Amino acid sequence: MYKIDNPKNNYKNISHAFFLALAITIAEPSTILPLIIHHFSQSVMIVGLFVSLLRVGAIVIQLYAAFHAQEYKRVLPYLRKVFFFRFLSWFSIGASIYFIGDSNKSLTLFFIGLGLFFFSFTAGFGAIYFKELQAKIFSKNYRGTAMANRQVAGSIASIASGVVAGYVLEKFQAPLSYAYLFMVSGVIMGIGFFIFATVDEPPKEKTLTKEKSFKLFVKNSFATLKSDKRLQVQIITIFLSFSYLLSMPFVILNANSSFKLNGWMLGGFITIQMLGSIIGSTFLWRKIKDYEKMLSLSITLMIVAFLIAFFATNIYTYGLVFLLFGFALDGFSNSNMNLVIEIAPEEKRPIYTALQTNLTSFGYLFPILGGVILNFGANFHLVYIMTITLLLVALWFSRRLKLYG
Repeated sequence: MYKIDNPKNNYKNISHAFFLALAITIAEPSTILPLIIHHFSQSVMIVGLFVSLLRVGAIVIQLYAAFHAQEYKRVLPYLRKVFFFRFLSWFSIGASIYFIGDSNKSLTLFFIGLGLFFFSFTAGFGAIYFKELQAKIFSKNYRGTAMANRQVAGSIASIASGVVAGYVLEKFQAPLSYAYLFMVSGVIMGIGFFIFATVDEPPKEKTLTKEKSFKLFVKNSFATLKSDKRLQVQIITIFLSFSYLLSMPFVILNANSSFKLNGWMLGGFITIQMLGSIIGSTFLWRKIKDYEKMLSLSITLMIVAFLIAFFATNIYTYGLVFLLFGFALDGFSNSNMNLVIEIAPEEKRPIYTALQTNLTSFGYLFPILGGVILNFGANFHLVYIMTITLLLVALWFSRRLKLYG
């Protein structure tokens, strides 16, 4: 008989988070990635575009992934393929920087963008399979704790990664330092993927028969969305909460214009952000079982972070901003995942997951909008004000979620 909440699965879940965070922290969209892109292009619009590419590729594929996944009794075999292609996409970014680098910056940017797009594109499949696995291997009461454990492990790894990134950025000249970071982290990422690919997955008891065509599936999916008011409000709320991305990628550029950042400072900001993540997951998020409350609190913390960023002028105030980013981001990811799992019927879970993830993923386009606004002469403070305004609207919606529960 299958054992739910199996400690072995929990350990593998935590290990996966640790190695994945250790790897991808080097392209964290609030710190290093904007500076890497800024090295190859001085345009803030390009910075916004590439930060979006890290995630926006998932938009175009998640409903298609759910179309097939709704009849799968097991999703792990398909997730293993996703892991393989994500590893290749990530490693290829480092390889392109190493072999091309500054000799042809436009070509290097093209390959970085291509790698980021396919990394996020394959995540469109992975998000559906991953949430399905989390719902199957952990019970409702244990799932929040399991996700908090993931976040703590990921944050610890990210602190270590921040120290390593600071050392590499200080030791080696750009862009060689960027190449080393991506290639080494690709290998580390592969270790995490391999561990999680061995979790024990039970067969799904309730499945749906796949429609005859993807077009019919999309029609039925949006009929489901139309009939579920709670899902509609939840999607609007989460989409608006992603408005923090309107400003987040540019905070580090604003800091760099206030005082000259070196590698150790950059690694320090990563460490501080991940320290905030550890504190939040250990002492706050793992204790909150009300995911609507968790989302509201995360939005509030993000608003406070941007209010401080508005007045930040030195390394200490920016450190506080990144500390609050760490608090808020873990609350976002924990609440977003669990909210959709809670309201979705078992047989329709891939559909609910795809609808929410696919539609809210348009929020990953906010960095492009932020880059456009800055490119046309606006200052960082105006973008911060716009972000805070949108987050206040998201907060209002989050307080109404229970009305439709």
